[in-house]
Amino acid sequence: MTEILVQDTVADGISDARRVVEHSAWLELKNAVEAIRPWQSADGSIDFEAEGAPARATAEATVDRVIGAVEELAPLLPHNAAYHRALVADLRKWVEGGFGVPDFLDSLLAFQPAQQRADGLQHLVVFPMYTQNGNPDRNFEAVVLRMVWPEWLSELERTRYDNPMFLGITFEDFTPGYDTHSAVLFPETIAVREAPERFTWGGIFCDREAARFRRVTEASVDILGLELPDDIRAMVSDQKRCQDAFVLWDMVHDRTHSHGDLPFDPFMIKQRQPFWMYGLEELRCDLTAFKEAVKLEAEGNAHGRDVQYAVLFDRMFRFPVSGDRNRNYDGLGGQLLFAYLHKHDVVRWTDNTLKIDWERAPQVTNQLCAEIEDLYRAGIDRPKLVHWFAAYDLVSTYLAPHPGSRWAKGPDALDLSLPPRKLVDDVLPDEFPLSMFYEALSKKLKNVIASTKGITATSAERVAA
Repeated sequence: MTEILVQDTVADGISDARRVVEHSAWLELKNAVEAIRPWQSADGSIDFEAEGAPARATAEATVDRVIGAVEELAPLLPHNAAYHRALVADLRKWVEGGFGVPDFLDSLLAFQPAQQRADGLQHLVVFPMYTQNGNPDRNFEAVVLRMVWPEWLSELERTRYDNPMFLGITFEDFTPGYDTHSAVLFPETIAVREAPERFTWGGIFCDREAARFRRVTEASVDILGLELPDDIRAMVSDQKRCQDAFVLWDMVHDRTHSHGDLPFDPFMIKQRQPFWMYGLEELRCDLTAFKEAVKLEAEGNAHGRDVQYAVLFDRMFRFPVSGDRNRNYDGLGGQLLFAYLHKHDVVRWTDNTLKIDWERAPQVTNQLCAEIEDLYRAGIDRPKLVHWFAAYDLVSTYLAPHPGSRWAKGPDALDLSLPPRKLVDDVLPDEFPLSMFYEALSKKLKNVIASTKGITATSAERVAA
């Protein structure tokens, strides 16, 4: 057995005495999970008739290795005891059921990390799942993570931004599904026989978000010739400050989906809508976090200003040029923020140099937030299709639609006898193409953004060194 590293005691007297990833059983668990992954179909099952499939006995022995490793690591994580027992039971049921489509509902329901949010607390998670912005198939993944729950954040959640399901987390180690651009751990990605009545937690890897933000922002500032105020330059160079900014941003963003004047299901889970509606919702949540950060800065909270510029830079630099152009709603929101600030002379691209009016940036960004909030409030009294057109008008005020767009031509260009969800088919995959500014920036940033695949705070520091 490898030597176990002793760690400090974490908040609330919860001892985090041994670091899971330094235990020999963690390497055994990773290796076993990584052996299973290539055998799995997209739905998580194993087809023993498929080319390259293992013998059933080999698959059973490999799952036994996973079970043995989990049971060896479990004593290090007594707060996960109920989950690890359910996990072992679900793994055995998968084997006994002939390696069909996995069902890990029982272990999912037993995993309740939001009930014990303590800074530095470790969790060992094993699930068949897909990873957002990562692997689309429900393969097994094993992840060791730590909670990020400092006292200042806990106090803000308790007194101001209630969000009992939110988890700020960081990576300790992971299997290949997270060697990707994924920065979330969400229960809805896990293979289960039926969706639970309600989810009770959702995790954001703030270390990956912060490390990616720093790399892309530093490259963007250099490419665009942007001069940063000293305090913002210091923030961008500081992983810990950026992690703090992202965990606060994410906590406020996450709760905003169910707060405010909402004309529709806040998470849009059951609705088919044009992708600019999703873009406006994500932007609304980010700009609400920005608005709250302005208030926090005015009250003397040291994290307020950091959150503002994390939102501005990530939205303006990374979002518009990340991913493909097929209904890229996050990209749309970033384009809209930049165009709005540009139209109001907060950002200027002159002489191949980007300039920002740092004094007016908070006011005008909050102004865009107010316009989206007004759209939402008015939408409560509108039919769905009328609301979609009103949202289109807001976006197209600042972003030029594709010249071939039917939606840009107005209601007369669409078959309004169809139900609204059918009219979504008339939305172009790239309804609002990149501006010339972003086309040029995309070419210069694409390799930088690609380099953030699988990034963590540790890997980022190794590269910097």
